[in-house]
Amino acid sequence: MTTSDLTGSGNPESGANIVGSGVGEGPGPDVMAASTLEDTTVITSDGEDVGKIKHVMLDVRSGRIAYAVLASGGFLGIGDTLRAIPWNALTLDTDRKVFRLDSTAERIKSEPGFDKDHWPAMADSSWGTSLHEFYNPDPYWSSSPDRVTGRQDPLDV
Repeated sequence: MTTSDLTGSGNPESGANIVGSGVGEGPGPDVMAASTLEDTTVITSDGEDVGKIKHVMLDVRSGRIAYAVLASGGFLGIGDTLRAIPWNALTLDTDRKVFRLDSTAERIKSEPGFDKDHWPAMADSSWGTSLHEFYNPDPYWSSSPDRVTGRQDPLDV
């Protein structure tokens, strides 16, 4: 999978990309309950399953999804390594019902991650900046027009 494979609807600067033909009855794929995305498999650019989404983290002040927390390596939730992935680094593939990540499995596994009892300070801008640099998308809090109205985020004014 290449970056060109990750193009689809949505704006990767402000949210997860969406690809596939998965438009069905009810909500989705543009508006979905966060709980429906939990336990969704994440596939890397080299086709490897690197784990499942365990949490969708919301930036409460801005109302944006900040990160997805990927769990891998454990057994029945015990001993999982958790990794935060910027939401805008993910692509929801509605045909395969997976998230795709434009990074190799080896690269993802090289990120040290954390465990359920030792979470990073996700509101710390230096932590967030380094995480976004690792995965390559622009930080979600950077100034960008609202994709519906075209206005700047009121928190950035």
